[in-house]
Amino acid sequence: MRKGVFAAVILALAVPAVAQDKKPPYWASIASGEAMMRTGPGRNYPGVWLYKRRDLPIRVVKTYPNWRLIEDPEGTQGWMLVTLLSDRRTAIVKPGDPRSIYAKPDAGSRLRYNAQPGVVGRIEHCGNGWCHFSVDKREGYIRTSDIWGVSDGETVD
Repeated sequence: MRKGVFAAVILALAVPAVAQDKKPPYWASIASGEAMMRTGPGRNYPGVWLYKRRDLPIRVVKTYPNWRLIEDPEGTQGWMLVTLLSDRRTAIVKPGDPRSIYAKPDAGSRLRYNAQPGVVGRIEHCGNGWCHFSVDKREGYIRTSDIWGVSDGETVD
């Protein structure tokens, strides 16, 4: 019985470590309602930006124990504590005109709504140049070229 409990504890501890051991660059999002970006990988480094937007997509470009060098949608880079980040995939509508959200991954399908630049939504799956994009209770398909948070040609399952 003790062996089973010990194995379960070891397995439970290993799962978060695997999620944090991705090889950069990779996509993530801000998990917290407030997340501080710093000039270096430690709390002793000055804070340069306080993000107050949960689910904002970010790109992890480098890892350091418990810290990640991230890039935000505007290209700003800095260090963030890994516990402030989530593996949840999100994307932000790029600057410019409002972007069309369709019922299917096809510009010939019914238009559901238009998303304004700066709108953040969750993406569940992407492929062939389209992502399923949901904002609150509204959802549909958006072209990957209209959002920041997905690499060119990337497939998200």
